[in-house]
Amino acid sequence: MSRRSEQKEAERADRLAEERALRVRDLELSGPEALWPEETPGRKKSGAPRGEKGRSPAEPKELFVPPRGWYGPGGGRVGYLDPPTMWRATTVQACGMWPFAAGSGSPMTGVPLGQHLFTGATVCGDPLSWFTRARYISNPSLFMLGMPGLGKSTLVNRMLIGLAATGVVPLVLGDLKPDYADTVRALGGQVIAIGRGRGGINVLDPGAMGAAAAKIGGQAGEVLKAEAHGRVLNMVAALITIVRGRPMDDHEQSVLSAVLHHLRERTPAGGTVLLPDVLRILTEGPDRVRAVTLDRGDDTRYRDAVDPLHRSLLGILDGPLGDTFASETSTRIDPDAPAVCIDISGIGEADTQLTAAAMLAAWSDGLGTVAASHALADAGLAPRRWFFTVLDELWRPLRAASGIVDRIDALTRLNRSLGLGDAKITHTLKDAEALGTDADRAKARGFVERAGMVVCAGLPKTEMEDLGRVVGLSRREIELVSSWSSPPGWGVDGDNEEPPGRGRFLIKVGGRPGIPIKVAITDAERRLHDTNTRWTTNEAAVEQAAARAAEQVARAAQEGAGLPGVEAPAGRWTA
Repeated sequence: MSRRSEQKEAERADRLAEERALRVRDLELSGPEALWPEETPGRKKSGAPRGEKGRSPAEPKELFVPPRGWYGPGGGRVGYLDPPTMWRATTVQACGMWPFAAGSGSPMTGVPLGQHLFTGATVCGDPLSWFTRARYISNPSLFMLGMPGLGKSTLVNRMLIGLAATGVVPLVLGDLKPDYADTVRALGGQVIAIGRGRGGINVLDPGAMGAAAAKIGGQAGEVLKAEAHGRVLNMVAALITIVRGRPMDDHEQSVLSAVLHHLRERTPAGGTVLLPDVLRILTEGPDRVRAVTLDRGDDTRYRDAVDPLHRSLLGILDGPLGDTFASETSTRIDPDAPAVCIDISGIGEADTQLTAAAMLAAWSDGLGTVAASHALADAGLAPRRWFFTVLDELWRPLRAASGIVDRIDALTRLNRSLGLGDAKITHTLKDAEALGTDADRAKARGFVERAGMVVCAGLPKTEMEDLGRVVGLSRREIELVSSWSSPPGWGVDGDNEEPPGRGRFLIKVGGRPGIPIKVAITDAERRLHDTNTRWTTNEAAVEQAAARAAEQVARAAQEGAGLPGVEAPAGRWTA
């Protein structure tokens, strides 16, 4: 409809409204029949009002006012105003329409995370992009805290997807739930299951580092072989520490190193060395191993020196760790995979020894793959690749074994030189207070202090005040994040109502003001990253159970068993 036609329609509506108002006024003076005389055809009109016949006069109606006001001068006429169409464009394309003299201050470098909670501007960021491109942070690491169920893993999952699109290789070295296995599969990556009856890791296998050393050759290859030997030695020592509950003695590490060297020298290329082979060498007692025990040709002195180590290795093989670490590696990490996830969710939460050992083995194997990739790139044999490691539920591995605290502590200090970024996720700072020693607690608190980015989901006010002494939070930021930890009101209706703080985060970088964001996930992300799968109905299983029940009822009806009023055949048990 054109504006001219619209104006004519408005004038007509105003005239009709004015005529009706005049009729209402006449009604007040001459009676109700004066309003619409044409509506009562054939009816005998009476000049006297109804009130004269004993009836009460009709109540006068209110004046009808057009919804947009009277047309004409002084009528308060309001025209139609359609909402403008929203468009997104850069300030270069829409510079003439850009109404802001200054930007909103939201970073636009990195993975798109969500919208600014107050300005609505898009906020982008991730540890690698802010370290390499934007130079916002001096350490490519992220530390995230928040109460359960508010979307911490979902935000890191989005970073993982976005970084994979730029060529960065995500490494989830020990997925405890699992939260990231489906995402890694969707990215075309590799998922390796570790646990009893699911898969194992041969801790004596040099893995990608051994293959890279053979490919590089020369002096650089020998250096990489020595590094691989050190990683294997440290991994076996970590397993023994977990079994004993205390570190190995120095002379035992010397004996173990000599055994590993002896095995490598006598194993053909492509051969595999297992933990039972270490026991065999200790039993045989070759000269190279005897030399570090100072036995002086006395077999008794040799047995006294190696028996404690021998017993600990037997404890690994015959104990709770044997099924997982005594055989060959079930699936090796593919150095060319676009993403890798080592799934240890099959290990029970109460099995702390196996959890700690699997975490250490996964980190040793994964970081060895990173070192091999960089060694090949330095030699010009492969393109340079960057990596992004994810350590979710940080409180579980921290409590599993003290060796993991040292490994994570070293990672937070050396990740720049290792060419990888990392994301660590936990609930509160108080998770560090549950560690066994003061040294471990101090190291765990240092994770937050050295993080380039600190992201906060909903947290209690007391926890935010403790965090503010480490990060530097304003009173307004503390109150904002604390409000996200509150549950929804009692009167909220709806089966799918979310907590008020879900998907809301505050990003802190040094002394800069925090950036509050709201994350809205897509349907694809929701399907890939559902951490409440055990609380949803398995429709397929329900249908199968219903089909089995119907089949049993039909069979019972045919046999006449178990039905009221029907006598069961002799010799059968009936309910």
